[in-house]
Amino acid sequence: MSDDLRDLPLRERKKLRTRRALAETALRLFTERGYDATTLDDLCDTVEVSKRTFFRNYRSKEDVALAADSDLWSAYLDYVATLKLDGPLLETLRVALDTTLGAMDPDWDRRFLATRALSEGVPALQAHSLGYCQETTRAIVETVTEGARTDVDRMRLQLTVEIFVAAWHTASLQWTAQGSQGGRDTLMKLVEETFAMIPDALICSA
Repeated sequence: MSDDLRDLPLRERKKLRTRRALAETALRLFTERGYDATTLDDLCDTVEVSKRTFFRNYRSKEDVALAADSDLWSAYLDYVATLKLDGPLLETLRVALDTTLGAMDPDWDRRFLATRALSEGVPALQAHSLGYCQETTRAIVETVTEGARTDVDRMRLQLTVEIFVAAWHTASLQWTAQGSQGGRDTLMKLVEETFAMIPDALICSA
């Protein structure tokens, strides 16, 4: 999400700037030189930080390449954790996603699209993305469980979150296939339309 760095302590400002510099530079180098041809040493030298500093911010080369994804879902989980969960869960999760998308920094769209384009040709990133998706799904389930006012049917909750993630994946794929035409407003509209299709999709005939 967008941050006013002036409101943060100096140490946190420096940490956030370093994290952003690593993500921005990694995406540029991976796109210009190729993912496999760019080493962590190359990235750290360009940003002028140590590998120790890198690993304080990202777990791996794959992790920094997919920073646009983690930025979105970290912000999403933080937001969901603040909600008083009541009413239909799927709709609550969708509205929270709409709010989170609307609050992402103006440059997020470009980084997300560049990340998607990069991932298409790099099997290691595709595999990491799948793993990250599973981690995020588990994290949403845990966050909802902790925030629920009553006992949660774990199996039903898992299914609901899986449907939520699948709807996001479908909408974002459609947006990138369209070349992000219409910008983030179109992405948010596609998300809304995709969620509206879920009842029909559940009874869709082959």
